[in-house]
Amino acid sequence: MQGEKVMNSMTGFGRAKLEKETREYLVEIRSVNHKYADITIKTPRNLLYLEDKIRKAVLNRISRGKIEIYVNYANYGLEGKNIIINKELAKKYIEELSLLAEENNISSGLRATEISKMPDVLNVQVEDDASELIWNELSECLENALDNFVEMRKLEGEKIKQDLENRLQIIAKNVDEISNYSTGLVEEYVVKLEERIKEILKVDVVDQTRLAQEIVIYSDKFSTEEELTRLKSHISQFAKLMSLEGPCGKKIDFLVQEMNRETNTIGSKAGKLEITNLVIELKAELEDIREQIQNIE
Repeated sequence: MQGEKVMNSMTGFGRAKLEKETREYLVEIRSVNHKYADITIKTPRNLLYLEDKIRKAVLNRISRGKIEIYVNYANYGLEGKNIIINKELAKKYIEELSLLAEENNISSGLRATEISKMPDVLNVQVEDDASELIWNELSECLENALDNFVEMRKLEGEKIKQDLENRLQIIAKNVDEISNYSTGLVEEYVVKLEERIKEILKVDVVDQTRLAQEIVIYSDKFSTEEELTRLKSHISQFAKLMSLEGPCGKKIDFLVQEMNRETNTIGSKAGKLEITNLVIELKAELEDIREQIQNIE
């Protein structure tokens, strides 16, 4: 539906491939839960200078999650390339290897191709003019991968949202039932207390003043009206958060903690078995919700 809130999961995967003349790009993005945006980028050595741009592009689309980005790049042509040979380093390798061969009375048999494979001897340098071209093409591939990645997180998030809405309905129903049971608790207590006093004192008339005092004490101690009111307010806020734009996982996580607190208090005041059973069901639903929202952006 147009205008409907999109809830994103923090679990996702996106992949894109792009070919331009002799250049080929491949970008893969995957993510799991995390409290903040934790981005790891793995690129070929000759593209390390683009890591900061890649990071910024991802943060423009993603706010939370442990995100891993894999970039592969191949250039099968010569355009934009310079071959740099560190001759001084190559000579040093030759000198040391020849000395090693001589000391151990073995033939060195050194070849230029073997020396070129030594660390930092041969480097392929990207020309400055080509750097901008490579970033523009890589950026296109990256955005395509991000589109796929975001779409998967959106689909996963929609499943979570539906599950949360169903559980919230169950919680609201249980709260209403607890409220109904709680309404008659004081009246039941008055009847039982009056009968108990008559039984103990062997009288037909009970001191109404004393009885009223006991009722006030009981009401203060076992009334759950305030907790139920706050719990209903939290349920309303929960539903509202799921309808607003933007990341909401952290806010809902805090709200569920508050709902758990109110539920525990109601459980400690429960004066009826039916209320105790409903509180147990509430806690089970809240625990399932708490686990689900750990994966919401």
